[in-house]
Amino acid sequence: TFPYNAGTTANDILWMGTPILSYSGESYVSRMCGSLLNAAGLPELVAYSLSEYGDKAVRLSRNPELISTYKRRLARRDSYLFDIPALVTELESSIINICT
Repeated sequence: TFPYNAGTTANDILWMGTPILSYSGESYVSRMCGSLLNAAGLPELVAYSLSEYGDKAVRLSRNPELISTYKRRLARRDSYLFDIPALVTELESSIINICT
């Protein structure tokens, strides 16, 4: 429920290959799911107003093929969200920069 939205739950959902629609706001806690969707390569599933959220929800409910397309994109796991080696490299680099 807004202004909070899914963080760990959204991450788990995306890792299971299921698309999720998010309403993103101004606060950190209201943008977590949107950040995950952007990292997963699905920025079109982030809404920035309640009317946009409703429009997107109706559009998705009337277009199961579009939902299937999102599922196929998630199943490829070729987005930044699923690139764990790149994340580890970034973290290691950040730690080295902090320590030097």
